[in-house]
Amino acid sequence: MHTNTFSSTHTCTHILQGRWDLGPSVPYPFPGGGCGPLGDGGRVPWVPAPWARRCSLRAVGGFILHLSRGCSCPWGVGPGPCPWALGPAKLPTWPSLVGEFSHWKVNSLATEKRDFLKAPLPLAPEFLRNLRLLGRRPTLQQINENLIKKYGTHFLVSATLGGEESLTIFLDKQKLNKKSEGNSNSSVVSLELLHQLAASYFTDRESTLRRLHHLQIATSAIKVTETRTGPLGCSNYDSLDSVSSVLVHSPENKIHLKGLQDVLPEFLRGRFVQAALSYVACNSEGELICRNNDCWCQCSPRFPECNCPFADIKVMEENLEKCKVAWNNFNQEFMESDEFKALLKRLPTDQFLNVSTIAKFWSADTPLQKRYTQLEASTALVLGKAQKIIRKLFTLSKRCPKQPHISLPRERSVGFWLGRAQSLLYCNEHGVLGSFSEEAKSCSCPTEQPTCQGVIPCVIGPSLTSCSICASDNATRCGACHHGNLLHLGSCRPSIAASLDHYLNFDLDMPDAEVKYLLQRLDSRIEVHAIYISNDVRLGSWFNPAWRKRMLLTLKSNKNKSNLIHMLMAISFQICSTKNSTLEPVPVVYVNPFGGSHSESWFMPVNQPDFPDWERTKLDGITTADCYNWTLSLNSKWKSFFETVHIYLRSRIVTDDPTVNETLFYEPLDLDDQTSNLGYMKINTLKVFGYSMHFDPEGIKDLILQLDYPYTQGTQDAAFLMLLEMQDRINRLSPPAVPPIDLFSCLLRHRLKLSAGEVAQIKESLQIFNSKLPNAFPEPELTQLCS
Repeated sequence: MHTNTFSSTHTCTHILQGRWDLGPSVPYPFPGGGCGPLGDGGRVPWVPAPWARRCSLRAVGGFILHLSRGCSCPWGVGPGPCPWALGPAKLPTWPSLVGEFSHWKVNSLATEKRDFLKAPLPLAPEFLRNLRLLGRRPTLQQINENLIKKYGTHFLVSATLGGEESLTIFLDKQKLNKKSEGNSNSSVVSLELLHQLAASYFTDRESTLRRLHHLQIATSAIKVTETRTGPLGCSNYDSLDSVSSVLVHSPENKIHLKGLQDVLPEFLRGRFVQAALSYVACNSEGELICRNNDCWCQCSPRFPECNCPFADIKVMEENLEKCKVAWNNFNQEFMESDEFKALLKRLPTDQFLNVSTIAKFWSADTPLQKRYTQLEASTALVLGKAQKIIRKLFTLSKRCPKQPHISLPRERSVGFWLGRAQSLLYCNEHGVLGSFSEEAKSCSCPTEQPTCQGVIPCVIGPSLTSCSICASDNATRCGACHHGNLLHLGSCRPSIAASLDHYLNFDLDMPDAEVKYLLQRLDSRIEVHAIYISNDVRLGSWFNPAWRKRMLLTLKSNKNKSNLIHMLMAISFQICSTKNSTLEPVPVVYVNPFGGSHSESWFMPVNQPDFPDWERTKLDGITTADCYNWTLSLNSKWKSFFETVHIYLRSRIVTDDPTVNETLFYEPLDLDDQTSNLGYMKINTLKVFGYSMHFDPEGIKDLILQLDYPYTQGTQDAAFLMLLEMQDRINRLSPPAVPPIDLFSCLLRHRLKLSAGEVAQIKESLQIFNSKLPNAFPEPELTQLCS
């Protein structure tokens, strides 16, 4: 449908120029009390408005207007109407749209006459009488009763009065075109005819409205609207004494006021301003006090709560409540929107969804994000308005006996709506919405419906306790678990290796404190009896310390003790040297963990940071030689496996020169040269301390066979887990080295007698199985000691 609108308005304007003397007063509405120009009653003040006599008038006719009825003028006429007399004027020739509503611009020249011509103000006798009643020092109450309540606080300087009339024709072009096609006579409605009728409305209103009415009934293609306000028809009134005008208040027609103190004596002006401010701000219930940029009312005894505008506070509280309702409505509309419902439909119900998973669906939904942006804008607007109301409310309540208690709703972020979606999934049973807690995986339900919790599916994920799939018959239970986990009573539990005590026992029956005490005493209860072998040194015999001497202590476990492996915790030997010898022993130790060649031994880093050093204790009571006990204690921190301990003994020359940093080993040029011999040494004892552990090589071999030939899937996984546990615990006892030493391969190679290829295959299988375990750590890089 196409609609055209015709609107015709016209102003018949009277502009007063020059100086008038048309009457003593003009009433004007102001919130101070008195009479109003639109009728009797109403608390509107009188506004003094004296005029000058001579003028020139442009525009329409001569008449007298009464702007109010039953009000007292402040000067001149006394009780009764306050007239304005406009002198006669001649009506000029106007176009066809001239003159059916009128505006009059009025200006008061009373104060100008006083200021420039030094003439006295033409005040009314009653007004002067009220001024005299005030005396020289009137109270605020006297000013209120005698001046403000009767005449208000301001008077009119200039304003615009008048009325308005308009005609609007709405046109339906589709219906008009159909009428034109079906009728060819001259009575058809045309745009030109409507323009003519709109123009003739202001010259011949009655006949024009009659014709428009007939056309509206005949065609139904037009609709006519008429608007009339204020005094209309400059020539249509027989007597203008009874015509009431209206104020025209618009940006083009502004109203100008002055305070009434401008026409008062000088000594009254300050008190009048104070009384007027107290009258307006405190509603005559107290006196306005301003200090330090803060104003309040000092209440009179009759109105002790004048500082608390209860009506305004109540209105603001109601507006604040409306803001809360609007905020709730916006959020409720979002939750019931098609976009949010579409998100809920896309969420899978066969597994548990945490907030992070729901956030991924949210991020991929463009329409939902646009809808949420609209929600943010709407709620931000409402909250901003509410905050302004709150600031005003606290300002008004500053001096009230009770301060307001206000709670604003929190801004609902994306996280809130993700949680709400979670609650709708799992806490919406029986049509009652609860609140879901992801940590507890339970619902907090309303008191009226304590069973709002629905079905909460199992958790599918990579963690140790997560399922790989939920059960088809009961979504709350696991249907299957990840590799390395066991399904037990509907939940997944990490598969834990069985006890290794049957295959290998790592633990000592003694507590660490007792072991430390026994090591300090080198007690025989923790001595590991080993076989001493050396071609260079015989125990208890003196020898020339020239050149390097090799000794070893071995257990020969593969031959004599195949069901035991051994832990080294300390080494001790007693060595003596001849009196006045200038040589001292320098022992170097290598440890072979499980047998094999000497090249498969690791060096003991004595004197390195964090590693223990030799402790030397001199033996008393021996006069023929200097004897010492040399002890190296590894304790529980540095203990490690051993099968053979290799000790290389060299000698160095003792010197007190601090500048000599290098070790000067004693190596004589000629073994038969007795003059070069600097003393002899002998080793009385050489012992190792630690403990032996149960070891079942055949049982471990059977465990390894299950890796390739499982009896059941569970048995194979159990074997893998046990071997992984065994590998980890053995390599954890690796000696200090970077990277650590692979002792587990040495155990397989020398104690189980497996080939290098078999060892590599076992390690590869364990590595593959370990990579499939949830949250598995990658196997660290290890040094291969046993090839």
